[in-house]
Amino acid sequence: MNAAALSLAGLTVPPLALYAAGGVAALSLATATGWIWRRRRQSYRIESPEDAAQAVEAALAGVRVAGAVVGADGAGALAVTDDGRVAAVKRLGARLIAREIGWRSVRSTATGILIETNDRRLGNVALAGVNVLDIRRLAPRLGSKAIAH
Repeated sequence: MNAAALSLAGLTVPPLALYAAGGVAALSLATATGWIWRRRRQSYRIESPEDAAQAVEAALAGVRVAGAVVGADGAGALAVTDDGRVAAVKRLGARLIAREIGWRSVRSTATGILIETNDRRLGNVALAGVNVLDIRRLAPRLGSKAIAH
């Protein structure tokens, strides 16, 4: 019997098999670590108001976005169309999801704006660091009557 061989339950395991098993384990560990590191580095932010506007224009046929605002954390956005409609935008994985909502779904909180979509897939959309003045700036020509409805 070779001194470097390992004996388990009466079976002799050659050193080459031990090295191969160790190599497979190390490669598996390196692959899993790389995958986790890459998933954490992916940006799940809405990068710009232009990205939010493109998502709304793609989701709502025939609309043109007058303005959009993105929360400070990039988790959500709000867009206002030329005709006064409003849409919430949220990133789900690699895609941006946009849904039309009513103005009454938009409310101010201590941390920013909260949009209650009543959509199971989209959920509530929070705009951190955004205030009511930012929302009013989106569509100045609509006036407060359009926003109140």
